[in-house]
Amino acid sequence: MTTVTFRMEGDRITGFDVQGHSGYAEEGSDIVCAAITSAVRLVETTVNDVLGLAASVKVREKDASISLRLPGGLSPTAESTCQTLLAGLMVYFAQLHDEYPENIEALEDD
Repeated sequence: MTTVTFRMEGDRITGFDVQGHSGYAEEGSDIVCAAITSAVRLVETTVNDVLGLAASVKVREKDASISLRLPGGLSPTAESTCQTLLAGLMVYFAQLHDEYPENIEALEDD
């Protein structure tokens, strides 16, 4: 199972941790893992490459995990954009959980 934990400070989403393989199918054919990876990459590249915000990203292949943390001191516009992106990601993963409850779990951690 893949576990996605959104890191919160009050109502602010500060980042997320994704860990584990979904187990829906064998590696290379797993549509749930592909959906998760694609969504994470889209958010990461939007934050870092499009917005140029230098969020901290850590990838650990040995335990199949990735984490992203937003930098502090964002402008109001950048903060709003990032919160919208991360809230959308949270909703997307909740919907994936509804479709594949045995393969993905989405949590919030204060």
